[in-house]
Amino acid sequence: MNADRSDDGPCEHTPTEEPPSEHDTTEAQSREGRVCVVAVQEDTFERCRNGFYPAPRSYDRTREPFDFLALYRTAPVSAVTQYAPVTDRIEQTRGGPGPMSEADWAATVDPFSDERVVVVFELGDLVPLATPVRNDQTGVRGAWYCTLDDLREAGTLSELSAAAQA
Repeated sequence: MNADRSDDGPCEHTPTEEPPSEHDTTEAQSREGRVCVVAVQEDTFERCRNGFYPAPRSYDRTREPFDFLALYRTAPVSAVTQYAPVTDRIEQTRGGPGPMSEADWAATVDPFSDERVVVVFELGDLVPLATPVRNDQTGVRGAWYCTLDDLREAGTLSELSAAAQA
């Protein structure tokens, strides 16, 4: 357990301004930016809102290059609702220093893996999609890769899946 982490530590992300809208464009948010789409449950979604997303090191997504992480929320909406720029990747061993506390580990890694090393993707502010990409099939399994344009233009997971495979 990382005893040095407190609720007021550098991992806690509290925006001081309104979050960016989908239509705000910065140089880092190019329309062609590569996006990794992943499924998240509520515990993981809350960590993403706080600025980080953990993935076991064995997952392919930890070695893939991408600029943004898009979140398919399994509940309560069953849709891709938001994305965020990836600002850094940090490898963390369970019990070692890093952004994840033991509670974070128990809530986001333990239900899916017994690995002791994760890659923590540090995220910028979540950006809500103007129109969520709704589930019309079986949800998101694993990680899908597409462009930011693909994500913004898709209305359904079927459309996004087709773009991701193209």
